[in-house]
Amino acid sequence: MGQEQMMDVFRLMLEEAPESIAIPESLRQRRVAVVFIALDRAGGSAEMGATTSGSTVGSSGRCPFCSLPPERIVQTTERIRVVRDAFPVSPGHTLLIPRRHVASLFGLTMVEWVELGQMLVRARTALLDEFHPDGFNIGINDGPVAGQTVSHLHVHLIPRYRGDQPDPRGGVRWIFPNKARYWP
Repeated sequence: MGQEQMMDVFRLMLEEAPESIAIPESLRQRRVAVVFIALDRAGGSAEMGATTSGSTVGSSGRCPFCSLPPERIVQTTERIRVVRDAFPVSPGHTLLIPRRHVASLFGLTMVEWVELGQMLVRARTALLDEFHPDGFNIGINDGPVAGQTVSHLHVHLIPRYRGDQPDPRGGVRWIFPNKARYWP
């Protein structure tokens, strides 16, 4: 099959993409968006890389993100839930959590990746409207040595406010304080 025929197949698959995945018209012409959808719709390599984790956290032995009370959820889609962090580091600290129990970002399917990205944009917009932050940190602790304490993937969207730290330069680099400051 030639490149043009492959692109026609990808375009057809994109047109049949689930309505829950809203792809802007400007992206419909970009091959990467088409390939993400096509891989998952084909049921091939995008799904093959997906992994789940049986490990849980909490004294009850249940994953706290698999059984979220409805009142904690501020936005939701077919695959992603958005909640406020129970232990916020700043006003509006938000978590984006896949509905499927998966421990690592690298275990997501391509469709989950796309939907997570879309929800990140939506959550940011809602935080801008409600809390009026001046910036954001976006973080993932992937694995216990990276600080992950709940073995269910969750993306932190942390609003930042002018003056919340004396010198915010370096951002996430401060996980290694002796290497964080690289500027003169």
